[in-house]
Order: sequence, then structure tokens, then C-alpha cells
Amino acid sequence: MATEPRAGLILIVVGSALRAEEVDRPLGYFLKQRIENALRDRDDESDPPQVLVIADFRWIHDQPLHALPTISLGGPGVNALAHHWLEDLPYSLRIDNHYYIQMDPDLEMLRASIWGIDNCTTQIAVYEFVEKFLPRFLDRTATYVPHFTDPDDTF
Repeated sequence: MATEPRAGLILIVVGSALRAEEVDRPLGYFLKQRIENALRDRDDESDPPQVLVIADFRWIHDQPLHALPTISLGGPGVNALAHHWLEDLPYSLRIDNHYYIQMDPDLEMLRASIWGIDNCTTQIAVYEFVEKFLPRFLDRTATYVPHFTDPDDTF
């Protein structure tokens, strides 16, 4: 049985497909670095959250992780979480059917899905997320208290 994760984590979820491991995982570590830099630049005196890059199936099968702020990176063809969220998360940015940022505009649920039709457009989507949405996402993360649910609940 998995142990309950600690609060103060931000997860970046990338696909487990070989193509996702090749191109999305390095992009996930780039996003991790940008988030850590943004957290370091804040004047908060508290400990900043830890940022982890994990695989889609780890997130899907580890129920307690569902309560944590999560950013899915990579398209629904290579990331099972992006595929699952495709119909559930509203579009915050959709550019010419090339790249997408999906997230709750009110940030009630700290979930975002960032993807493009290929790796180049996914990189652009990550840049757009960092520039336009990351500050609000981190503001909300700073006040967010995860509510861990029953393992029988679905994501």
C-alpha cells in the first residue's frame, strides 16, 4: 500500500511512451527548473514546494497523488493522463489547433495539461504556460491544502 504523499509537492507528469520519454521528459525537467526558479524568486519565507517529474502511470495508479497540484505535459497520444483529462479540463488557451493549455480557470482544482501536436508546439505551449499561467498557478499552490481521498475514489 502506498503511503500518503506529503503536502508541498508539485507534480509534472509526462508520458511513459518511448517518444514521451525521449522528448517530453527533458521538457518536464526544463519546466521543473522554471517552476523552481519562480518559487525561489518569491519573497515567501516558508519552504517552497518540491517539484517532481513523474510518469503518467505512476500518477494514475497512485491515488494519493491525485490530491496534489499536477501539470500534465505532452499530448493525449503519448500521455495517458493528458488523454484522461482531454474531456474534463477546460481550455485556457488553444492556438490554431497546434497547442493547448487546459486548466480550471478558477484553479479550484490545481490541474493543468500542456501539449501540442508535436514536440516543437509542446515547447511553445510550455513557454506560454510559464509566461501567462504559472504565476497564478503558484499563487494558488501556496494556499492550497490537499485533501487526500479514499483509495476507492476515481480520478
